[in-house]
Amino acid sequence: MKKILLTPGPTPVPEEVLLAMAAPILHHRTEEFGEIFSRCLDGLKYVYQTSNEVLVVAASGTGAMEASVVNFSRPDDKVIVASCGNFGERWTKILRAYGINPIEISFGWGQAVDPAEIEKRLKENPEIKAVYTTLTETSTGVVNDIETIGQVVARSEAILVVDAISGLAGDKLLTDEWKVDVAVSGSQKGLMLPPGLAFVSLSPKAINLLETATLPRFYFDFRLMRKSVGTKETPFTPAVSLFVGLDRALAMIKEKGLGNIWRDCEKMARAVRQALLSLGLKLVAERPANIVTAAYLPENIDGGKLVKTLRQEYGISIAGGQGKLKGKIIRLAHTGYISPSDILAGLGALEKVLNNSGYKVSPGISLSRFSETINNV
Repeated sequence: MKKILLTPGPTPVPEEVLLAMAAPILHHRTEEFGEIFSRCLDGLKYVYQTSNEVLVVAASGTGAMEASVVNFSRPDDKVIVASCGNFGERWTKILRAYGINPIEISFGWGQAVDPAEIEKRLKENPEIKAVYTTLTETSTGVVNDIETIGQVVARSEAILVVDAISGLAGDKLLTDEWKVDVAVSGSQKGLMLPPGLAFVSLSPKAINLLETATLPRFYFDFRLMRKSVGTKETPFTPAVSLFVGLDRALAMIKEKGLGNIWRDCEKMARAVRQALLSLGLKLVAERPANIVTAAYLPENIDGGKLVKTLRQEYGISIAGGQGKLKGKIIRLAHTGYISPSDILAGLGALEKVLNNSGYKVSPGISLSRFSETINNV
């Protein structure tokens, strides 16, 4: 049975990237690795659309989130977390683990962060040091208005820290133009790699805080990482084979062009949304992302069982709900190396499972709607 991965992380890895990673291992203190490392940093700057520094950490995206707390904060700092789902709320959990109780601006799961609320809190609390939020809230399929949020935060002394883990290289992000001071991401989403690498872009405004931060840090110390960049090395042993794969994946992204990638994700997103609507499903996001679509299931269908059936009987892996939406929604990704044919296979299997679960749909209706929409976008 052929297996198709339609989850918002990990996403499929292209064969040429897998082959690159299968090459004999390199030693990380060699000129050959140094050149790969340097090319990767340049390629990441292109994907981030930034001239700022970019650092790479051998960790999950959550590791980069934690690093983006400890490198800029002191225990008595006032910070804002603007969240609208599971991953936005993760910022709060990390901050509290280090003794910082943030000002929380929480929006309903499915809603987008309102920049006006952030502006209001910044005016009420001019001593705020940082605003933490998400680009794409993967748990609900929402994309936030980071462009406007960036303009709001830039008028204050605070830095803007954005979780772009799932959104990078799928949902549009113009790091410099949108005045994002810190943007974190991971390897297993739009960058078409296995999990294991995390990335952080740093503006000069953020770098200025590195020496005043007093939270404990060692492995995640950005100061050590910045020093190593000049020698084309990392301070600790890097995930060498993942860097080799990243080098190839970034070359593929550059060859296709970031603008074309954004457009393709947008086309697939619109088509997936129309396909799910044709099945009578309600979308979760009021401001839908281009990398993942979330939809509510009929009340009599268990989302966990549906996801398991798709995987075990049809070889289709999609994501279910998290937290308060567990068992209630499904999530289909359309980013990275996911193709329209992959999505068509997923929709066909979804129709069968829905019908077998007692929720009757016209066979092929979502496939037709998807094809019609993507060909007319």
